[in-house]
Amino acid sequence: MPRNDSSVGEDLAGALGTLMRVSTMRRADRWFGVPACFMLTMARRIFAGTSPAGAATPTRILFVKLAEQGSTVLASTAIRRAIERVGQQNVYFLVFEENRHILDAMALIPERNVITIPAKSLTAAFAGACRAIRRIRRERIDTAIDLEFFARSSVVLAYLSRARWRVGFHAFASEASYRGDLLTHRLSFNPYLHTSHTFEMLVAALDRSPAQLPALDIQPRIEDQALPRFTPRVDEEQEVRRLLREVAGDRAAAPLILLNANASDLLPLRRWPTARYVELARNLIAKYPEVVIAFTGAPDEVAIARQLVREVGSERSISLAGRTTIRQLLAVYGLAEVLVTNDSGPA
Repeated sequence: MPRNDSSVGEDLAGALGTLMRVSTMRRADRWFGVPACFMLTMARRIFAGTSPAGAATPTRILFVKLAEQGSTVLASTAIRRAIERVGQQNVYFLVFEENRHILDAMALIPERNVITIPAKSLTAAFAGACRAIRRIRRERIDTAIDLEFFARSSVVLAYLSRARWRVGFHAFASEASYRGDLLTHRLSFNPYLHTSHTFEMLVAALDRSPAQLPALDIQPRIEDQALPRFTPRVDEEQEVRRLLREVAGDRAAAPLILLNANASDLLPLRRWPTARYVELARNLIAKYPEVVIAFTGAPDEVAIARQLVREVGSERSISLAGRTTIRQLLAVYGLAEVLVTNDSGPA
């Protein structure tokens, strides 16, 4: 059924609003983050003195990874290493509120220990960051591990947490973004290591004195890199099957191919052009007359997913974008034959 101009306009407005929020956050991280890192670095050198000597002896560990659910999954080995050191009840995670659901699905960190910051606006993010810092201080967290590669906001939060030991990436020779000098355990980012190994090395760095870093001989325990396994509950699988019947009708039981165009990702190098997804969907429908093609995506990608379905122009093309929780989406993956995705969280 054709949609009226008002509905299309609302979809486009929602998509543009999301893009503006992401771009605004990135600009804020740059324009406010750089001077914040500089001023806090000066304050640290004047008032805080040198880093603690010797290896760290953490009792409560906080991971800071505000965005990117895929990277959060790849941090699972590092999280397990932290749990081995201090116990599950003493491991915390700081994340944007919109991204916490993947942590709940991983079931590694107690739900109470997931500290969130809303990202719907700069004002909400600032207020949420202040609340998060107060909570971290109340919990007496003594170790903060910053999992961000280049962002400034995460290292600022780690410093303001008053954690005695702070681990993260530092731009020693300007090979990365300027993040000030706010860490006690500073490592150099190595783009040739797998992300999961890189995160694991941040935990391993706690065994070294800050004076020994950045050490080149820290090795990840590559023999144990298994990602968390997900098994949907019976009710979740039933709900997903009901959703497929609602959206696909009589074709709900057909072989399912998922396309994740991830259109809201603003990094062009990680994004296959949406026109190619349309071309792929048309080719699959022509070659495999029994399959159903479903576009997936986050709530802020609903408008673009619907547009892609319209461009494919087939009754066997549907959109599931914005219709599932993260756990339900994982259940959909379990029912599908194939997932084609950009370099993003679903992978």
